[in-house]
Amino acid sequence: MECILFSPQQQTLILPPNLMINPLSSISAKIKLKPKTLLTKSIKLPQFCTKSHQLENPSELIQSPNKKPNTISRDKIEIIKQNWLFSLSHSKKVSELEKCESKWVVGVDPDVSGALAVLKSDNSGIISAEVFDSPFVQVSVGKRLRKRLDARSIVQLVQSFDAPTGTVAYLEQSIPFPRDGKQGWWSGGFGYGLWIGILVASGFSVVPVPSSVWKKELELARGRTSKDESRELATELFPNLSSMLKRKKDHGRAEALLIAAYGNGHKIKTDMASVKPDQPSCETAFQIEIDETDKPLVICK
Repeated sequence: MECILFSPQQQTLILPPNLMINPLSSISAKIKLKPKTLLTKSIKLPQFCTKSHQLENPSELIQSPNKKPNTISRDKIEIIKQNWLFSLSHSKKVSELEKCESKWVVGVDPDVSGALAVLKSDNSGIISAEVFDSPFVQVSVGKRLRKRLDARSIVQLVQSFDAPTGTVAYLEQSIPFPRDGKQGWWSGGFGYGLWIGILVASGFSVVPVPSSVWKKELELARGRTSKDESRELATELFPNLSSMLKRKKDHGRAEALLIAAYGNGHKIKTDMASVKPDQPSCETAFQIEIDETDKPLVICK
């Protein structure tokens, strides 16, 4: 066996005689590559075919299949809205949702400090108004006591009305604000979902209404409307309930009444499309007479 020796003193390389001329020639002669390491076959690559497509509109861009569309068509938005309302409706058809024969209208402020208002009308158009505080219970959250809606008591309250099946209930849509904090977000979503479930299960048709919509309809959307303004308007529209709207914390009752008033006006405006020409109609306002008072409720459009 041939070897290579190193001298520790001189640090010189001593080679055998047969490697002095060309060291690599001998080493390379002894190295034999195995056949399997040689590239003996050509690799078959898959073939690709391309074809040009003639676009009807050359400026049209071909989007990636994984790219989501930036916008949704109005028709699709309307279909989604109708499906959402149908899931909250007790009527057979979505078109019948706000044309229900029931002469009841319900308005709900879903907050834990909110309320439920009921407007009933008879054949003469006279409307009676009632308002009920939302039942609640005290619960322990960490080291603090907080209010939560009492689901069982709400069910008993709603079913005690014996309202006609399909009565429309206008529910203020819960929209969280950053300043509310996580507890406010949780409480708002809990109350909103709880009211939807109870009302639908009790035979009502629920119509969610953003606060900005009904406030704008009642001309309360000028800047940031205070709770006092809601109480003042509710007292003006429902003078027979003024004794229940005196305190600042009665704003939940006031807003429930105003939501019901919005719902009643919205329902009347919807029914106006089916009024015959020989029947009296009102194009700019509708009037509601309240029991036990001579003062009418007029909401101008």
